[in-house]
Amino acid sequence: MHKLVVSLLVVSSCFFAPVSAKDVLVSSPDGAVTVAVGVKAGKPYYTVIHQGQTIVTPSHLGFELSDGLLGDNMKVLRHSTDSKDETWYQSWGEEDSVRNHYNELTVRFQEQTGSRRLMSIVFRVFNDGVGFRYALHRNKGEKYCIQDELTEITLAHDAKVWSIPTNHTEYFEGIYTPDLLSRKDTVCTPLTIEYEDNLYLTIHEAALEDYANINLTPRPSADGIKLLTALSPWQNGVKVYCEGETKTPWRTIIIGRTAGELMTNRVMLNLNEPSRIDDTSWIEPGRYIGVWWSIHKKQNTWEMGPTHGATTANVKRYIDFAARHGFSGVLAEGWNQGWGEGEQISYLKPYPDFNIEEVCRYALSKGVRFIGHTETWGNTKLLEQQMDSAFAWYSRLGIRAVKTGYVGHLFDGKELAKSQYGIRHYRKVIETAAKYHIMIDNHEPAMPTGIQRTWPNLMTQEGVRGQEYNAWDANGGNPPAHTVTLPFTRCLAGPTDFTPAIFNFSEVVKGTHPHSTLAKQLGEFVVIYSPLQMAADAIENYEGQPALTFIESCPTTWSKTLVPNGEIGKFVTVARKERGGDRWFVGSITNEEARQIDLPLTFLDAGATYRAVIYEDGPDADYETNPYPMTFRQEQVTSQTTLHLNLARSGGTAIRIEKMKD
Repeated sequence: MHKLVVSLLVVSSCFFAPVSAKDVLVSSPDGAVTVAVGVKAGKPYYTVIHQGQTIVTPSHLGFELSDGLLGDNMKVLRHSTDSKDETWYQSWGEEDSVRNHYNELTVRFQEQTGSRRLMSIVFRVFNDGVGFRYALHRNKGEKYCIQDELTEITLAHDAKVWSIPTNHTEYFEGIYTPDLLSRKDTVCTPLTIEYEDNLYLTIHEAALEDYANINLTPRPSADGIKLLTALSPWQNGVKVYCEGETKTPWRTIIIGRTAGELMTNRVMLNLNEPSRIDDTSWIEPGRYIGVWWSIHKKQNTWEMGPTHGATTANVKRYIDFAARHGFSGVLAEGWNQGWGEGEQISYLKPYPDFNIEEVCRYALSKGVRFIGHTETWGNTKLLEQQMDSAFAWYSRLGIRAVKTGYVGHLFDGKELAKSQYGIRHYRKVIETAAKYHIMIDNHEPAMPTGIQRTWPNLMTQEGVRGQEYNAWDANGGNPPAHTVTLPFTRCLAGPTDFTPAIFNFSEVVKGTHPHSTLAKQLGEFVVIYSPLQMAADAIENYEGQPALTFIESCPTTWSKTLVPNGEIGKFVTVARKERGGDRWFVGSITNEEARQIDLPLTFLDAGATYRAVIYEDGPDADYETNPYPMTFRQEQVTSQTTLHLNLARSGGTAIRIEKMKD
């Protein structure tokens, strides 16, 4: 592969002015993306070129370590190349298989004076993006600290971005707002960029393990807009505690010609390690219901009392409903003692009015499983002390999924959830859960980074301003554009537990309800991906609703996912094919603007005939004045058919397409 790099250098130096003749280069398999790496004035840097255009101008690399700056007096010691083209299979996901195709360049740097410390950087260049990570080479057992990571991503020019701020956005539960990058303060990732016409970028990270979560601080510079790495610190200011050789998470830049291509990009997943769970047969995606929305609507309580939600009798009602309508699980928050008492909570003691053994037995007799819940209020040590015993007990009861929660500004009263301290805790939970065949739905998480490839029992995570804001938010809940922005922003980090499918829009707080139509709630069930997907409303609001038939039929794991159209914050259409069958499911949703969308069905098998069952906004539907009207129609369709969809203001469409038998 060394010859490949040399030949690239000769060709590329003719075309790309920012590339030095001394740089080492590597290109994507299709030649569309090139990364150049070099040293100038002792400082390592890299450049990213796409289709002959520099999108990341020379950007510095390095660290501020406890034993001094690393990245200010360095030389290239050696470099090597590699490549891979493989297809791997997911036990669940938006596709059943993923192609992992890249060319790789590893550059080893060494200080020219002093202790001559070593640092390697590995670049993997895909047809649709770049990932790079550091390796700090130290002796086994040697301890040191990262005070700051000095990675820069310098965009060649300013551009429109969608982001949430790092500060004052707890649990990543913010509204993604558009603005010029130069006007943004420090932001969380994923950071989505409309770089120019027909070129979209998203910057994030992959394989976050024993490290701190990344944030980015924009700063104008002579070379463009410089994004500076801002790691989430420990309380004492240290970013990362290290021992021996340390590998960082991958810094990722994904590239799409359309906004929809960002949604089907799998660079982040490919940069994670293969599954460490050999037998994944116990990991089962599914859709569930639960005692949840009624609590947020003030009809029930978490704590035991006159309106306690998690009683034996009430949860059995939910189990009966689940069994009748094909739901695989039932969640009940507030089943365990200690709610409202912080450190007194127990994950092994149910409230006296909740017989968990009876509930689990009853559920299994109906072909349903009870879903556990472990709220911590940020007391991670409390969960760690109990989770081996609790997870073992849950497993014996037949519980296969647990929703974890961390409502609390600081973990254990001292550390950020996004810090290395929090990352270590989340990993303990995932690994312990796997030992007992428990799937995890993590709420108040660190931002996901594709770890579900390595630990596929990590099914879904929150890290989003979810549906609950539509129950009690004093500012009116989530705006109509929220769910047509999330697929291009937060959802790029991985599955999210947004909890769609509210059918009753009544208000507890005046003006606060789902700012959508009923049909949009169905469309969200397809658009916003989660392998453990909750139909979030109380069961009373589903009884007798024809719209429920769509959810009853809708899978939560797929063989193929396509994005026929979409614009960030405006509208999006997603088509997904079920695993092990021929059915397709489509969701199309819009912001506060009504739209007519033409949907060519070119993704269907040529020569086959299908029946499309379409759930769409009624003629008088409007998210503000009349959200409920919905019409149902059927059409015989083929791959040559174009469906004409009418979406009301903040409306939507959900479609089930079934192959007809000859």
